[in-house]
Amino acid sequence: MTDAPLDLGPQTRVVARLAEAVTDEQLAAGTPCPAYAVHHLLGHVLGLSAAFRDAARKDLGATTDTPPTAAIPDIGPGWREALPKVLAELADAWRDPAAWTGMTRAGGVDLPGEVGGAVAADELVIHGWDLAVATGQRYEPDPAALQATYAFLLAAAQDPSRGGGIFGPVVPVADDAPLLDRTLGLSGRDPGWTPS
Repeated sequence: MTDAPLDLGPQTRVVARLAEAVTDEQLAAGTPCPAYAVHHLLGHVLGLSAAFRDAARKDLGATTDTPPTAAIPDIGPGWREALPKVLAELADAWRDPAAWTGMTRAGGVDLPGEVGGAVAADELVIHGWDLAVATGQRYEPDPAALQATYAFLLAAAQDPSRGGGIFGPVVPVADDAPLLDRTLGLSGRDPGWTPS
């Protein structure tokens, strides 16, 4: 048992399983992220996993200092071995209660550890959905990570200093829609997105 507020392990395993099922033919497919094909999305997940692993460890440097908009991410030839390894390391790093305290950095932004953990959960939940719908896979995020992501995005959307959603304008979703759909709407995504 851990004293950390949230175990990211179940959600990192969901993302790892989704990535494992991606075929080479699907790597060029479009995703809900307009500038990203599947191979870019996988590269982004690999990079953010390393960044948030290091943010949890307070091991600040190149991985934590690079803004996500610095360049279009991509995968290298060893991504199938590297991604599940880094996802597992990410989950393990956030199991340390100290990861959730003090200050850290990710994407070149200084932030409290507890916010870093919430952002890591958000990235894993939202990009897990991106990957699933882009590759025609069923998506069942970890319920605890989904709930944490919804709470994080709802608070951000209600913060007047942010001017709405964090990742783009909030997409209206019915109040009685499933929690995943409402969370996606808060992230600026259309829950009904399908590949063109």
